[in-house]
Amino acid sequence: MSRILAIDFGKKRTGIAVTDELQIIASGLTTVNTNELIPFLKDYTSKNKVELFLVGKPKQMNNTDSESETLILPFLQKLKNQLPNIPIQRVDERFTSKMAFQTMLDGGLKKKQRQNKALVDEISATIILQSYLYNK
Repeated sequence: MSRILAIDFGKKRTGIAVTDELQIIASGLTTVNTNELIPFLKDYTSKNKVELFLVGKPKQMNNTDSESETLILPFLQKLKNQLPNIPIQRVDERFTSKMAFQTMLDGGLKKKQRQNKALVDEISATIILQSYLYNK
């Protein structure tokens, strides 16, 4: 089988999570600088079979698109052009950063570790992926 890869896109950093090959477990993979995201994904998909990209869709409380959606749309077009054989699906990412922070608290991480924004991004991507698997 192949993996599903989730992307929590950010202006500076992007969190990435991935399933196991049986698509049962969602695990944080890494956080990459957003300007290095496409090369990272090309390299990763050359070494691992990925059947789907999940990309977070930031929404406001009133269900309208968040301002950051304007940054994500050009990325999605580049991703489609660079890796056209892997479909892209959008997933509502409301509250994932808050959930990630709460996960860090619940996990007993110290204050210094909770201030690591890269870790928050990676956990957010994992939450996006886990919610997709749960609702699949």
